[in-house]
This record gives sequence, structure tokens and C-alpha cells, in this order.
Amino acid sequence: MACCSSETSSTALCADVNVAMAASQGNVDQTMKPVLFEIFGEIWNVQARLGQGVSASVYRVSSGRASSAAVKEFQADAQGGDYGYHKERTVLEDIQGHKNIVTLYGVFTNHSCQGVSTRCLLLELLDVSVSELLVRANSQGHSMWVIQHCARDVLEALSFLHREGYVHADLKPRNILWSPDDECFKLIDFGLSFKEGNQDVKYIQTDGYRAPEAELQNSLAQAGLEGDSGCTSAIDLWSLGIILLEMFSGIKLKETVRSQEWKDNSSAIIDHIFTSKIVVCPAIPVYHLRDLIKSMLHNDPKQRSTAEKALCSPFFSIPFAPHIEDLVMLPTPVLRLLNIIDDSHLYNEDEYEDIVEDMKEECQKYGAVVSLLIPKENPGKGQVFVEYANAGDSKEAQRLLTGRTFDGKFVVATFYPLSAYKRGYLYQTVQ
Repeated sequence: MACCSSETSSTALCADVNVAMAASQGNVDQTMKPVLFEIFGEIWNVQARLGQGVSASVYRVSSGRASSAAVKEFQADAQGGDYGYHKERTVLEDIQGHKNIVTLYGVFTNHSCQGVSTRCLLLELLDVSVSELLVRANSQGHSMWVIQHCARDVLEALSFLHREGYVHADLKPRNILWSPDDECFKLIDFGLSFKEGNQDVKYIQTDGYRAPEAELQNSLAQAGLEGDSGCTSAIDLWSLGIILLEMFSGIKLKETVRSQEWKDNSSAIIDHIFTSKIVVCPAIPVYHLRDLIKSMLHNDPKQRSTAEKALCSPFFSIPFAPHIEDLVMLPTPVLRLLNIIDDSHLYNEDEYEDIVEDMKEECQKYGAVVSLLIPKENPGKGQVFVEYANAGDSKEAQRLLTGRTFDGKFVVATFYPLSAYKRGYLYQTVQ
């Protein structure tokens, strides 16, 4: 979808018949309004509400000819103005073009059937958030592959953002989302962002991910006092340090970073977290990650690592393989099917060709198949790799194929990195 930032008007259709029709198809919560947006002359169906905050709601929408997108609809502020909308629009338009920042497709004004006008952003639709990944990790922590992937992607985004003079100011797991088609993590929600040296937001960052200097500034603002100066880009590095520590430990650290023990000696607490996990993780990469996190969590913002410097950490020079659960959690356009083919079928050419054709026929039921590969030798021997035209099709295939039986065997379906598949690199996946 081409990026279009010109503003247009749209009408939200929310008649009862539309609600009933959408609900009967299982797409829309009946309590959710609106049901339809008219955007850029096209009707877009609201499929789900993805989130709701104080000032805005986010919906997943789709049109007849385009892939799905997200609409962020802003409510008017207390003064009846559109400050939140204009602020986020301005920041997003200024920083477009980086692969690790959500894409803004366009902006429009929505006119509801109640006669209320709201400002909206049409955004790239992303997938699972780091917050959801933390829940799925079930206190076990994530693999080094996922942590490295997330750390590098977010640091790339922050490095770009900081070079452009912006501070994100609300980095947290919920604002880092996975892009299935681009195979990377991306930053969203720039409602609190500001130009460094020109901070126009009094209360910044979220509790648990708030840097000490931001904590002080928020306290002063609450008391009606002015601080000496605004916060800098260093607050984003603090937030990322906490996020990475949570991803490694599998533990929410909100209460820990509030404690006096943390304030007295956070380094010792970080050491303790890493020591307790050393049994299940290789020592050298773990210490590189520990040192990277420590460099982001200095109390003095001037001693904190910059995003650009953090990207030079030796942690990023280590090649990690994904765990099988990583490939279930992070969708891509490539599906990998396990527990399907016996070795004996691989060496009989007629049987092999029949299996390839059968698999193509089955997988094409769920979307357009770009390519299909069944390696006859390791790595990947006997596994089926299916490249779909987009991640939406592969997600549907994964949902419908998992647990199916093929030649008497239960199918296990995971995703697989498109970049690795294109290079012919088939991981020996860690179980």
C-alpha cells in the first residue's frame, strides 16, 4: 500500500443492520462502533478493536482490494481540540521510511452517524507485541535469538529516531510489535514523543519503564514545579534496558525497579538475575547481554550508552538459532510443517514427486503459494517449507493445519524466517 498523507473525509456507517451482519460473520464485537469506515473512497470493514486508551482507540480494518490495516481514532481532548492527533501525525510524518518504525499510510476525518467528527490515522497493521510475548513466555524468559532480534531492531529504530532529534518517551513492551511481512520488530505510539530540547509533554514514560530523571520530572510537574531541563534520548535507553531484562528473566520488574535495593545497587540485582539463569544459557553470550543491559541502566543519563554505541555490543556478533516456540509465536510468510514425511518417501522419486504435488494442492487451499521445498538431506530433511504470498495466508494455514493428520501423523506447523529461507539457510532448530 502506498503511503498517502493527504487528509480526506470519511463516513463511519454504523446502522444496526451492519452490526448484525458483521456479528453474524464473527468479525466484529457487537458493542464496537464504528463498523465501517469510508477511507479514500473505499469501504473498510472494522474487524476488531485492538486497543483503547484515554485519548484514542485502535481498530483492525480491511477493504475489498487491500490488505488489512490499522485505524487509530482520536477522541477530542478536554478542550475539544485535536492536539493528540496533530502531535502524533506530525512526528510520524517526520520519521517515515525506517523499517523499524510503523508506517503511516494516510490521515482522514471520520464523520459518525451520530454527527461526531474524529481525526484518524491509517497505519500499517502489525502483529504480536513484546508484551504478549512476555505473557506467552510463562516466566521462563525468551531465547537469545528473540532477545537479540528485538534488541537490534529497537536500537536501530532508536538510533534513527535520536538522529532525527526525537525522543520516543514511552518505550514499553506494548509499544514494540512484530511485523510478519517485514520480519522485524517495530516501534509504535508516538503520542508522548518530543524534540530533544523542546519537551512539550509534562508527564512521560510508563511506570516500570520510567528513567530516574523522568521520575523526578514527573514528580516536580505534579507538584507544580519546573525542573532544570527536559529529559533527553537517554530515557529511551533506560526503558529498553528494563524491557530486555524482562525478556531474559521472564519476570515483570515494575516492583523491583521501585525498590530501595534497586536504587542502592541495581548492578547487583542484574548480576543475580543473570546468575540464576546461567544453567540454561551459554555463559559468554549471557555476559555480553548482561553488560549491554547494564550500559543502558546507569542512573546518570550521561553515563548511559547511546543507541548507536549499543549496536556495537559484541552481543550482536553472535549467531543464535531460534527455538521452536519462537517460530510458533512470530508469524512470517513461510510455514514449516513437521512430522509429516518418512525418510523412506524421500528416496523414491515417484513417491517424492507425489508428496510434493499433494502438499502444494493442500497448502494452496489457504492462500497463494509462492514456493514449496522438501529437503532430502539435513538440515531440514523431511520438513515441508511453504512460502505464501503474505503472512496473513501463512497464519491461516498454520491455524488450520496444526493438529491435522497426514498419512496417520499429527502435523506440527511453525513459521520460519523468510530471509533464512530465501538464502537456503535451514536452521537446526533448538527444541
